[in-house]
Amino acid sequence: MNNRLKIVVIGGGSSYTPELVEGLIKRFHELPIAELHLVDIEDGKHKLDIIYDLTQRMIAKAGLCIEVRKTVNRREALSDADFVVTQIRVGGLKCRANDEKLPLKHNLIGQETNGAGGFAKALRTIPAILDICKDIEELAPNAWLINFTNPAGIITEAVTRYSKVKVIGLCNVPLGMINNVAQILEVASSRINIDFVGLNHMVFGKDIYLDGNKITDLVLKRVCDGAYMSMNNIPDLNWSVDFIKALRLLPCPYHRYYFMTDKMLDEERKAIEDGSGVRAEQVQKIEHELFELYKEPMLDVKPAVLEKRGGAYYSEAAVSLISSIHNDKKAIHAVNVRNNSAIANLPEDVIVEVNAVIGRNGAIPITTGQLPIHINGLIQSIKSFELLTVEAAVLGDYYKALMALTINPLIGAIDIAKKVLDEILQQNISYLPQFKKELREKE
Repeated sequence: MNNRLKIVVIGGGSSYTPELVEGLIKRFHELPIAELHLVDIEDGKHKLDIIYDLTQRMIAKAGLCIEVRKTVNRREALSDADFVVTQIRVGGLKCRANDEKLPLKHNLIGQETNGAGGFAKALRTIPAILDICKDIEELAPNAWLINFTNPAGIITEAVTRYSKVKVIGLCNVPLGMINNVAQILEVASSRINIDFVGLNHMVFGKDIYLDGNKITDLVLKRVCDGAYMSMNNIPDLNWSVDFIKALRLLPCPYHRYYFMTDKMLDEERKAIEDGSGVRAEQVQKIEHELFELYKEPMLDVKPAVLEKRGGAYYSEAAVSLISSIHNDKKAIHAVNVRNNSAIANLPEDVIVEVNAVIGRNGAIPITTGQLPIHINGLIQSIKSFELLTVEAAVLGDYYKALMALTINPLIGAIDIAKKVLDEILQQNISYLPQFKKELREKE
């Protein structure tokens, strides 16, 4: 690997990019970047221009010699890259809003990465990611792909099964859980370690440690007492005390959609009724505010308002992961990676979210043993849903798509699943050419 690095960010016009740039600047002493390429599509060029200018100002303020380039031609950028970061949103926030609204019409959770919304996003995103991977295989075969694109577990699953690219999936949820625990205990987050087990947005904290001493019971007691354990984009509904005592694990914020479905549905309906709108519509307002700030010629730092966007800790997670690979640190990170028997009762070749040792050769997952029986069924069900979703997206298979939705715990009824699927395909058909043949045959 080169001493002077080339990093390519696909989705460079994202409002998240200043978060990433800040992280790269802070770790320049261990990540000597020569080139930073920001890539987006033609429709995103306006935002890309704004992010490029802000990035230039941030790097100039830091006094660093990094060549920053912008382009809407990803092949132009990818040649001989060392790391490629993907943070794309196929269809933009407009499609996300549709993903969140459509399920609500059927009295289902409307959420970006879970249930029908996450399914629709995956169908649009997987073909685009695999096209990117073809270019990486050709132009940067030694590069590491760090995928932050949601739904991160499903996307990483698709890349692992249908490309030769070296990939690690990344999510800020585990780091958010560590930081929440640290806030509860009023200690530095560096003193907290959590043994993570599960899947992306379906991950549990198995054991929790402070300075190497197990404190799981103490943290769970604090959660029972109402301690904050959520994210900016998810309502902080208090967990049932009896549920936490029965679970004996630390849930992630997204578990509320599965274990508190009725209450979460009520929250989503209230947001519609009070004019707040679905989360995508709220994010559109935040993004407008952000990009107005980003355009300010005197702004040369990441604005604090970016934390409202929901991507807190992204730069810390992404940049420390890149550093661990480049510097062969053998540091432990929670990542989305091939199971390889880390979780004994899941197949070896599926993608899981667990702690792994990260070094020059990638991620080596740490063995966690059997899933506890009380979470095994849910995780198995979600993994089956993910595998079917990947196959449906790649093959354009209507029936695999129907089965995926039917077995998803947030849907679960064949008549509803079929209505939702048909509406998703109709709504997204311009992004889903792989389904056009099957849909014509069904007509």
